[in-house]
Amino acid sequence: MMPPVADKEAFNTHLARFYAAWKKASAESPLGKADAIVIAVGVDEDIVYSKSTGLQTWLFGYELTDTIIVLCEKHVYFLASKKKIDFIRQVDTGEMDSEIPPLKYLPRDKADKDKANYKKIIEAIKASKKGKCIGEFSKDKFPGEFVENWRSVLSSSGLDKADITLSVALLMAPKDESEIKTIKKACQATVDLYSKYLKEQLIEIIDKDKKVKHSKLADQVEEALHNKKYVPGLDNTRLDMCFPPIIQSGGNYTLKFSIVSDKNPIHFGAIVCMIGTRYKSYCSNIVRTLLIDPTEEMQKNYEILLKAEEVVIEKLRDGTKLSEVYNSAVATVKEEKPELVEKLTKSAGFGTGIEFREGSLLIAGKTNVTVRKGMVFNVSIGMSDLENNSAKEDEGKKYALFIGDTAIVNEDGSATVLTNLKKKVKHISIFLKDEEDEEEEEEETKEPEILDHSQRSTKAILQSRTRTEMSTEEKRQAHQKELAQRINQEARERMKGLGTGNKERKDRKVSISYKTMSQMAKEPEIKELKLYVDRKYETVILPIFGATAPFHISTIKNISQSVEGDYTYLRINFFHPGATVARNEGGVFPEPEATFLKEITYRSSNTKEPGEISAPSSNLNTAFRIIKEVQKKYKTREAEEREKEDLVKQDTLVVNPNRGNPKLKDLYIRPNIVSRRISGTLEAHTNGFRFTSVRGDKVDVLYNNISHAFFQPCDGEMIILLHFHLKHDILFGKKKHKDVQFYTEVGEITTDLGKHQHLHDRDDLRAEQAERELRHKLKSAFKSFCEKVETITKGEVEFDTPFRELGFQGAPYRSTVLLQPTSGCLVNLVEWPPFVVSLDEVQLVHFERVQFHLKNFDMVFVFKDYSKKTAMINAIPMNQLDHVKEWLNSCDIRYTEGIQSLNWTKIMKTILDDPEGFFDNGGWSFLDPESDSEDVDENDEDDEDEVYTPSELDSEEESESEDSEESNWSAEEESDEVDEDDLGSSEESGKDWDELEEEARRADAEEVDVAPAPKKKKHGTSHHSSQNSSSRHGSSGRHGSSGRHSSSSRHASNSSNRKRHHSSSPRDDRKKRRR
Repeated sequence: MMPPVADKEAFNTHLARFYAAWKKASAESPLGKADAIVIAVGVDEDIVYSKSTGLQTWLFGYELTDTIIVLCEKHVYFLASKKKIDFIRQVDTGEMDSEIPPLKYLPRDKADKDKANYKKIIEAIKASKKGKCIGEFSKDKFPGEFVENWRSVLSSSGLDKADITLSVALLMAPKDESEIKTIKKACQATVDLYSKYLKEQLIEIIDKDKKVKHSKLADQVEEALHNKKYVPGLDNTRLDMCFPPIIQSGGNYTLKFSIVSDKNPIHFGAIVCMIGTRYKSYCSNIVRTLLIDPTEEMQKNYEILLKAEEVVIEKLRDGTKLSEVYNSAVATVKEEKPELVEKLTKSAGFGTGIEFREGSLLIAGKTNVTVRKGMVFNVSIGMSDLENNSAKEDEGKKYALFIGDTAIVNEDGSATVLTNLKKKVKHISIFLKDEEDEEEEEEETKEPEILDHSQRSTKAILQSRTRTEMSTEEKRQAHQKELAQRINQEARERMKGLGTGNKERKDRKVSISYKTMSQMAKEPEIKELKLYVDRKYETVILPIFGATAPFHISTIKNISQSVEGDYTYLRINFFHPGATVARNEGGVFPEPEATFLKEITYRSSNTKEPGEISAPSSNLNTAFRIIKEVQKKYKTREAEEREKEDLVKQDTLVVNPNRGNPKLKDLYIRPNIVSRRISGTLEAHTNGFRFTSVRGDKVDVLYNNISHAFFQPCDGEMIILLHFHLKHDILFGKKKHKDVQFYTEVGEITTDLGKHQHLHDRDDLRAEQAERELRHKLKSAFKSFCEKVETITKGEVEFDTPFRELGFQGAPYRSTVLLQPTSGCLVNLVEWPPFVVSLDEVQLVHFERVQFHLKNFDMVFVFKDYSKKTAMINAIPMNQLDHVKEWLNSCDIRYTEGIQSLNWTKIMKTILDDPEGFFDNGGWSFLDPESDSEDVDENDEDDEDEVYTPSELDSEEESESEDSEESNWSAEEESDEVDEDDLGSSEESGKDWDELEEEARRADAEEVDVAPAPKKKKHGTSHHSSQNSSSRHGSSGRHGSSGRHSSSSRHASNSSNRKRHHSSSPRDDRKKRRR
């Protein structure tokens, strides 16, 4: 394990605040009387909360046992072991606040039992101010030889003592930003633990009529705290319970946080639940009461109590006295129901923070402390000894109500609740309904469900769960319908005022060879009308009709050289309007109406004349070579400039010269700085990270440019890594990158299969043990690095760890990888390139190719920024579909599914071209499978002439099926198929064969009598169809020598086949014949 890291910023800020308050304290106050402050902490195994350890945590972020801290006027003394002294030295940076005096360190000397150290401290106390009185926490009496020896020395020194507990409590009560952020995380953990585990367990217990003891359920809740399934996104090693969870029911209620849950079974009446969690030593709490089958009076009493709690939260304002807050709650209850006042708890909560219960900040009638901004309170108010005379069981005759939340005081307005969990009567009530009542409500044809475990069936009315026992899929669909309405509304609001998707067309960059004639080269080759390449100005000077003309290298598209007989040919092609331009070669020409040279070819002899040094074609050879070189150089430079075009200018990294900066050595960077990978060191500085390779390359990643930071341990992987997904691209290795990763290998990625393996080979066992140790060592080092960075950045950079147990296989790029969700993203970081999708940016997810006969399906992410290209994951196993749906639903992300693959480029372009029209036509509802089925039903009911227009995929499949059917069916089989149609129709309508024959005969007679002409019309239609059919299939080569007549007959066969699929009864056939 890496050594703990002291919080330098907290020490500097808090100790400076302490000294400032000490100076300003009045002479009558205990803090003002004190000439020195003594904080002595011994072995605190049994002491959970104390002011001494709380002050240590406030200063350092950790508790230090067997340590004495003495605050004097001109020095701060620390008496502790050498290891603790080294820990404390981390805060001594030399850049501390001017209010803080120099720090002095006294390592413990066990040889003389610290007598010399005690003497130095006593002398320092007597030299501080008047040297007569020390400030201490009188209630803190720690055991242990070290502290007892100190107390005996102190008592014999003749110094007076003043209890500064209240003064320090008021000083520590207002929380700064970093403390508030930590408390919010603790509150979220408490809410998650209650809503995701305890409430669900209670509902299941009630549902199945289980007999579970209060103490057993409380133990299970404590175990669930460290399960990432219930409390995700936090470091479990820094999580703890403020107190053992308290669950009470069955008439035995004590509305205090100092008791433990008894061993009685849970009674289905009023169930009081109290849960509090600590994160990084900062506390939070929530109290809820579940009511099973509450009477009208119980519900009314609960509403009065809830109103009283709301009054307390409303009155917790900056400048208000705590006694006024409590009296307001009492007045509210008295106004609603006076007889309940005596049932109220004697307080409505207390201040909380590092200590769970700050006794000096009690919300009670006699507390005259003034509320200040930043104070955090555990607001908890209840009523006990209430009677329910209508209860059938003795345990339900008496009940209690208790509600509690953690709230923070604001500068203006009422306090803000941090444990924001719904608590109205309808949210906490569960109604049980007897089986007999159920039978009356059910239809007579339905048999009542028999429950073996009880003679009743419960009906729990809760917002999150109803006793109608909706299936998981039904719950998801209900939630998805809510999300569908929401995303259309949000997207419409977001797209208001957005222009069309047409972007400004970028003109092609115009490069000028020479600004003046004086710059043009004066080489002899130019005068001799030879080709000349001016490297300085990147220009090719060409002789054209006896004159020289310069062409910049950027105007040349490509060149080619060939030798034919005695001549060498050099062909030069130029860019011009109408020519296909490469993606990176620029855009539209600024003057497309101008005259452009398209191509030019030069020919030169390979024959060397007498007296010539070289053949004339050597000029073309030299020009060809140099043009290629200059063109390559120019394109490389242009590519680099294009990479820099969209770059956002970053702040300059502020390098911290302190050697104690968080640092990780021997890491590799991805993507590589050069072609091969290079190791280096990652170091955290004041405002960013710097990676320095072994050859001196530097890559800076600033904290304010990090969108997501990930730490993926080596569990189940061969590498351990830190990954940064950036807000804006950074440039290194001559390319832009939005993802930067630092990793190291933890084992052999490749295995020598030729090596002879033995099951119990000592070398192999030793290697496995060494690898396990290496994994543990690296995991600890990376984790410590992350914690240090989070501390020095005050939470600006928070590392998220993927949840491997929630992962699923998929192929975002070419290979199949394990995609793992985090608290806010879906990522794959091990394979390169990485895949990172931020869930905050996702509008909806669409599943493609969802069909039972397929093994895989695809997943498309549509982003809220419609101009951004959609992200796709291919080849996800079909058995993972429910798992993925459940995860998306829990993240409040809308999903849809379909059987086809869609052209998302065209879809997004259509939306951007007319966003208002898109949302007027239903928005994203076109992806719902329900809307497709409705369309199909409507088409079935319409006339046959109205043909449904399929997508490209459908049309291809239909044409293939038609071709195959036309090649297999003959005219003789056509009549049989018509009979089969009639047979299928008759079976559907329930009529026998004779009735169908009679109906068909009558219909033919009516058709002859009423309209003799349709035969001609019908023939015309058939001729038209045959032409279409022959024109469509004639070129396919499948019909051989068959003429138009055979094509027409095949078309008729297919027509009857299509009629068979669309018709539902003989009556429909008669309607079609009449038409």
